[in-house]
Amino acid sequence: MNLRMRKGALRTGTAVTLSTLLALTATACGDDGSGAGGDKGDEGSGKGTITFWDNNTAVRRDVWMEIIKDFEEKNPDIEVKYVGIPAESVQSKYDTAIQGGGLPDVGGVGTAMLATLTAQNALEPVGDRLATSALNDKLNSKFLDSVKAAGGSSELYTIPTSANNGVLYYRTDLFDKAGLEAPTTWSRFFDAAGKLTKTSKNRFGYTIRGGEGSIAQALDVMYGQSGITSFWDGDSERTTVNDPKNVAALEKYAALFKKATPSADVNNDFTKMVSQWDSGTIGMLNHNLGSYAGHVKALGADKFKGLPNPTGDDGTRVQVSNPVDGLGLFKASKNKTAAWKFMEFAASHSENSKWNESAGQIPANTDAAKDAWVQKAEPTRLAAEALESGSTKIVQLPYYLPDWNTISKADNEANFQKVLLGKESAKDFLDTMADQLNKAQDDWKQQAN
Repeated sequence: MNLRMRKGALRTGTAVTLSTLLALTATACGDDGSGAGGDKGDEGSGKGTITFWDNNTAVRRDVWMEIIKDFEEKNPDIEVKYVGIPAESVQSKYDTAIQGGGLPDVGGVGTAMLATLTAQNALEPVGDRLATSALNDKLNSKFLDSVKAAGGSSELYTIPTSANNGVLYYRTDLFDKAGLEAPTTWSRFFDAAGKLTKTSKNRFGYTIRGGEGSIAQALDVMYGQSGITSFWDGDSERTTVNDPKNVAALEKYAALFKKATPSADVNNDFTKMVSQWDSGTIGMLNHNLGSYAGHVKALGADKFKGLPNPTGDDGTRVQVSNPVDGLGLFKASKNKTAAWKFMEFAASHSENSKWNESAGQIPANTDAAKDAWVQKAEPTRLAAEALESGSTKIVQLPYYLPDWNTISKADNEANFQKVLLGKESAKDFLDTMADQLNKAQDDWKQQAN
């Protein structure tokens, strides 16, 4: 196998090490460079049975069963066999099937899984199929860009179906009572955080994420404030994470701890943070679309709103990339024609809308993003509009680095807590992280070349 040709296939997030990934790649590629296990599959008759793997059966089974029922009614000569797989085990399930056989025709594939699947030559490129499909020009262009970036090349290896997005939730009742404007800009955000805080009455302007998952949120806030739009400097290929503007942004963000946030926030993961916001009198919370329904249940829809990342004073919104979910066509499929029909159907207006309304995420189908339920779910509507806006800049996080998950989680979450507690400077924290990232980038380039 030509590793240079596979360089792009490594460029997305994965928990496996580079050496393990390369070993899997070498094993999976047949002598002729064909698909997983040397099986190139076949276009098939377009009839018969196809197998579909759901990559998050715990929360999506019911809606997929509805979509499959709709599809089979319109395509009576095709039967879809549903296989539900828990999200935490889907990557290992795919890897095992690549090695031993038994891959599905179609499977759910998020951006975090694309590195290992494309490196093992398991997925069929679908760009040419999309170009001649009724779906062409009906999918969010930023979703397509994210999928291509995660796959590491100009090839399209999945059809995007949905995306999550960061949301700044704020208590409209508390803002109205204090006479504050909505926190649509970073200046208004920091102003409100201070003015809503009354520590003697256990009232705080913001709740910060100091525990598990803290780094991704901190990066979003940093780049959002600094306005830097690329994770790597174009000339030096060194990370921008410790750029002076990002250092200043992190200093300002971390300074909110205990001054405008509860002291318990230093240990907050998302569950604790969300629960605290839902049950208390805290003004603002950064999370994502996934918690919207819970906020409605806890507070009522009239007491809060959700906005995309605040903008800079110039109106530009910068945010880090968020996961994009999609459907992959597996190269070993013996009936790619029927499998592609199912993918097209699932990503069509009505079915994509149905799926995303159930999941509370942003539809990839641009017609679905205009549906009534999206307009009623204001955070989803605003997130969709922000992603389609030409003024929103997306910082693509380096999911392709095999060490990315370790660097952005285990290696630095405890160090971020030191920043909050005043035991380490924001500059030292980001310099350390930058050194790790630059080394990981160099190692990846050396291995990939």
